[in-house]
Amino acid sequence: MGATQLRAGGLYTRGVSSFGRFLVLAGVLLIVAGILVEVAPQIPWLGRLPGDVRIERPGLRLYVPLTTCLLVSLALSGLFYLVSRWR
Repeated sequence: MGATQLRAGGLYTRGVSSFGRFLVLAGVLLIVAGILVEVAPQIPWLGRLPGDVRIERPGLRLYVPLTTCLLVSLALSGLFYLVSRWR
């Protein structure tokens, strides 16, 4: 097959279409991430849940948000599950 047959057959355009879809999705995800970064400080319980480890001593500040990470992971897993079922 020549290059013109690939383009005329739709193989080339499908590749561009899926790449364009990927770029749009990546842009939407970046916008959502930016909004979350702006809104997150206004959520008082985020990062202060039971199970979040916080150690503060002179010269040392250690913070390990275990429960917050589990909660965010659960929410993202649910979101991705819903998106995959929607497709």
